Amino acid sequence: MVSITLSVPKDLKQEMDQFPEINWSAVAREAIKKRVMMLERFKEFTKDSEFTEQDALRLGREVNKKVAEKLRKK
Repeated sequence: MVSITLSVPKDLKQEMDQFPEINWSAVAREAIKKRVMMLERFKEFTKDSEFTEQDALRLGREVNKKVAEKLRKK
């Protein structure tokens, strides 16, 4: 197994230290594993897509505009 170094803010480390029974390396490993699995599923899901990054940005702007308009009406 290889090792990596993970930096966390001091306040988070202090909170983590309140739970010495937790194997924080295992927690980090599991979180990384879940993220990689999610990215792999996303990659598989989008592999045949013709949707470009520009399409995504345009659609995101349109959604943001509509949401903002809806919130202003409330």
